[in-house]
Amino acid sequence: MTKRASGAFDVKVTPQKPDNPPAESANLGRMSLDKQFRGPLEAVSTGEMLSVLTEVQGSAGYVAMERVRGKLDGRKGTFVLQHSATMTRSLPQMSITVVPDSGTGELVGISGSMTIRIEAGGKHFYEFDYALSDGP
Repeated sequence: MTKRASGAFDVKVTPQKPDNPPAESANLGRMSLDKQFRGPLEAVSTGEMLSVLTEVQGSAGYVAMERVRGKLDGRKGTFVLQHSATMTRSLPQMSITVVPDSGTGELVGISGSMTIRIEAGGKHFYEFDYALSDGP
């Protein structure tokens, strides 16, 4: 059975030095992510993001991986979220999914997907549709 958890989160994005100079000249960026989720998902996460900006204003892409640690509806454990997103002239398309078999503790067997909404003033919100099975 699929459940939905919704709430707010804070995110800190910290630019990292490129591993090699050609990445910087190609408009490739690397950032570390630190998040704090509130609501049914009471958790923190850390991750890494790679991004690219194009010559066309409002067009870009990013990929990211983040490990979420905390409680989901009272169940304690960790899981990993995989992001893939593009922005086409300011029109976003985003996919955030739970990496299969990444759940630990009471979150073993978790699957699902998340959507993110950013409102005026930079406030971030999530909707997380997930299911828990008995594991592999």
